Amino acid sequence: MTNDTKSGGRRTTARGMGLAAVRGLALALIALPGAVLCLVLSLVSIALIPIGVGIVTTPWVLTGVRTFADWRRVLAAEWGGVRIPPAYRPLPQGANPWTRTFGMLGDPATWRDLLWLPVDMTAGFITALLPAVLLFYPLEGFAIAAGLWRVLDGYWYGFVPVTDQASALGAGALGVVILFFAHFVSAPLLQAHFRLTGAVLGSDQGELTERVRVLTQTRRDAVDTSAAELRRIERDLHDGAQARLVAMGMDLGTIEMLLDKDPEKARQLVAQARRSSADALAELRDLVRGIHPPVLAERGLGDAVRALALRLPVATEVNVELPGRAEAPVESAAYFAVSEVLTNAVKHAGADRIWIDLHHANDMLRVTVTDNGKGGAVIGAGSGLVGIERRLGTFDGVLAVSSPAGGPTMVTMEIPCALS
Repeated sequence: MTNDTKSGGRRTTARGMGLAAVRGLALALIALPGAVLCLVLSLVSIALIPIGVGIVTTPWVLTGVRTFADWRRVLAAEWGGVRIPPAYRPLPQGANPWTRTFGMLGDPATWRDLLWLPVDMTAGFITALLPAVLLFYPLEGFAIAAGLWRVLDGYWYGFVPVTDQASALGAGALGVVILFFAHFVSAPLLQAHFRLTGAVLGSDQGELTERVRVLTQTRRDAVDTSAAELRRIERDLHDGAQARLVAMGMDLGTIEMLLDKDPEKARQLVAQARRSSADALAELRDLVRGIHPPVLAERGLGDAVRALALRLPVATEVNVELPGRAEAPVESAAYFAVSEVLTNAVKHAGADRIWIDLHHANDMLRVTVTDNGKGGAVIGAGSGLVGIERRLGTFDGVLAVSSPAGGPTMVTMEIPCALS
């Protein structure tokens, strides 16, 4: 390992420690009063239900609790990579306060929210605050060692009583030790905070609900994509090969009439029919290749992607580590996803070099396409990446894009599958 790599790793660790400390401190300072307020208002409002006041206030309070919990779900996903799908039962539109109150109180997700609030105020607060403490507390030790001990009387830094310069240096040494350990535990502590949030707020029902929603959406997208593909095939056949075959039939009829009258003209029409047959055959081959490339069926995904790369106008490196073959639908989805990504890289990214990596590990097919283009690719409306994401979603696959302005662009696709 080079010195540059080592220093880069140290900078990354330090940056991660600082980021965990700042985020943890923000969570501790904002989330603690928010959780206390939500819990107190919820208990008071529920306690007032028997006298009627709580019937009016409880839906508003519990809606606020849900908003607070949803905000924490967003932070858990963005800062910790922990997805916590909400699993609230839908309430009837225009329901009266009585129906809304007891509908929300009858929802298990509401009670998970209320159980999470005291957990978040205690264990959650500690796991969020500790990364900041581990970063900033050593600064106090350094300040004591630098001379702050002179204005302190009978001060203890940790377990070190500070009475003179020697003990102050001991406090500084303790600060170094704490800072050293902070490098390794700050980020995991913040991750533990989000996992604790997920353990209390999450539920199997929530994951099942999210799973059903994703499958419903991907099934709808798959049906729409299949219908569009059939229309494209029909249009290509009608406007391409079918039109040429009709023209060939007409030419053959004319040739039949001209064989005796004008042999020279008949020979010209025969040559024209031969060219039309070759063009029709080429169009049919292109159409078949667009439906399912023969090389993909015969030699598998690795060779199909290599053949795809050979047709690109830019230099492309392909690395394949596939000890077997996936099922045909999975291979087809991965192939056309790679084809679309490569098309985007050539047309829009302005890349002059592309790297493709395919490998399989832990029952996951992983494909990475990297180009040195201008970057700026995003998954959004009007982007071809949306279609790729939907295609992969049919097989529980995921798409990730890293494309800062100026490049490079890295598109990663993962599809769970087993190889034969």
